[in-house]
Amino acid sequence: MAITRWDPFKDLMRLQDELNKLFEDQIARRIGGEEIYPSSWMPPVDIYEDENNITVRADLPGMDQKDIEVKVENNNLIIKGEKKFEDEEKRDNYHRIERFYGTFQRSFILPDTVNVDKVKAVYKNGVLEVTVPKKPEKKPKQIKVEVQ
Repeated sequence: MAITRWDPFKDLMRLQDELNKLFEDQIARRIGGEEIYPSSWMPPVDIYEDENNITVRADLPGMDQKDIEVKVENNNLIIKGEKKFEDEEKRDNYHRIERFYGTFQRSFILPDTVNVDKVKAVYKNGVLEVTVPKKPEKKPKQIKVEVQ
């Protein structure tokens, strides 16, 4: 049996995420003067950071690259697109349709420490990976003290 450290804030953060998703489905938002209405589905994302980049990975299975748009506007990373229903014919013999279709939009506030001019996006095997490089940190300049 593994012993894990209890994090009292973990459940609180999970509850906050669920509440945010609930309210995002119900409320229109404004970003950069554009009114954004939440969509019928939101692809899951992972966001992680290392010393050089912030990376966002979104699961977008079954989508065409041409149906995905990535942009940075007013320090917001915006990922939007449309997942079209695969079968254009109307069929009455579907027993269940559980996969999500339609438009989506996700937006994330970027810190001022990133270089928005060098953002890169790659879509491969149903996963969109957006890499946002950080600006190089200014290191203190060492000044040699001369003895006279």
